[in-house]
Amino acid sequence: MPRPWGGTSSGALGINNRDQVVGFAQNAVPDPRSIGSLLFGLDYGTQTRAFLWENGAMRDLGTLGGPDSIGGFINELGQVAGLSYTDSIPNEATGIPTVHPFFWDNGMLWDLGSLGGTSADVFGLNNRGQVIGHMNLPGDELFHPFLWQQGTLTDLGTFGGPTGEAYSINDRGEIVGVADLPREGLHDACLWKNGVKTDLGNLGHTSAAHSINSKGQVVGASRISLETGEIRAFLYENGGPMIDLNALVAAGSNLKLVFAESINDRGEIVGAGVPPGVPPDYTAFTLGHAFLLVPVGGK
Repeated sequence: MPRPWGGTSSGALGINNRDQVVGFAQNAVPDPRSIGSLLFGLDYGTQTRAFLWENGAMRDLGTLGGPDSIGGFINELGQVAGLSYTDSIPNEATGIPTVHPFFWDNGMLWDLGSLGGTSADVFGLNNRGQVIGHMNLPGDELFHPFLWQQGTLTDLGTFGGPTGEAYSINDRGEIVGVADLPREGLHDACLWKNGVKTDLGNLGHTSAAHSINSKGQVVGASRISLETGEIRAFLYENGGPMIDLNALVAAGSNLKLVFAESINDRGEIVGAGVPPGVPPDYTAFTLGHAFLLVPVGGK
């Protein structure tokens, strides 16, 4: 990327089929609490601003009142979702200014609001302009998944536990993520559909859903044992039950599928696995190998 607005760094985070790109770029205004520094662990030292790039030009999308913003997602309509400071005053609980998600459409920047806390994150935007992620609750110790659509913010809730997150949304408005159960330390993959929460179960202990396609197929990861920490990639479809993806690959595979990250509308799945001899838990995730699964026979 070029160096716009006098800064030294920029990054692209999203693109649509119209070749519109969103991301973040520095300007030359000093900012010790740059949102880019906090999110990416780099010492930027100046303001970070959300941009929309199209036809060779980069456009500053503005902020919600604070000095910084960052663009994360763009849909086929050119609508953008991201994060912005709402002021420049650090909060006692987080040490940074208040962060709200935003929705940008045709030059207008909308504040998605909050669930009472001072921090949030965005994880998805579909072609209906629906935005998902999580927001802190009052006190900034707990967080819940949210859905924003047409000016209305909804707390998606949990399975009775303290926290949850929404990770993926399709164009039918179906959302997947993870939600805590009442018992401490337990959580399951969750599907939010038409206002109803569905527990997708697990392969033995806990689970989290990472992606859903337009057919309602869901992928993610499930811990099968607390004692061993072993994790397996899963597929959930047609009302379940959850399937260990390792059971669907050819016998004798030299890769154990640990983490399914995304599934497209053709049913192709990408993620990470581990070769023989590597413990298949999150501590070994950096030792993993990328995988691509392609359905056989169009299934």
